[in-house]
Amino acid sequence: MPGAALPPATALSVAQSVIDAAAALRAVQAAVARAAALGVCVNVSVVDAAGVLAAFARMPGAPLHSVDIAHDKAYTAASFGLPTSAWHAELASHSDAVRQGLVLRPRFVAFGGGLPIVEDGVRIGGIGVSGGSEVQDEAIARAGLQALGLGA
Repeated sequence: MPGAALPPATALSVAQSVIDAAAALRAVQAAVARAAALGVCVNVSVVDAAGVLAAFARMPGAPLHSVDIAHDKAYTAASFGLPTSAWHAELASHSDAVRQGLVLRPRFVAFGGGLPIVEDGVRIGGIGVSGGSEVQDEAIARAGLQALGLGA
């Protein structure tokens, strides 16, 4: 309306906590060490809260396709704040359209190996591991969280 007072200006951005480079590298190093102890070759990806790559390692002999899968597991975990292994149960409570549609989304992974990285209740990123079994991948990702003092 002409002559109407405009509302007070508000900020157009918000601060977002994200994992820092040193922590991302520590998580990747711990995950690689755990994979070596298990005798499996994997790819490990850590992304920040926006899903942007923060650190990555590919062990010699890790499957080539697992490079993208590790990154997508980290991306999915960071996006939703849910371990990728929990999606099967989570989707069971949704409609057929959601169950069928969500799994077709690019970069969405609904099997084990991706964990959100949460510090003091705030999601700051995700870690994804691919190359072993689902159980191995999740255990390796968990080792990355433990190196940061997070997770069980």
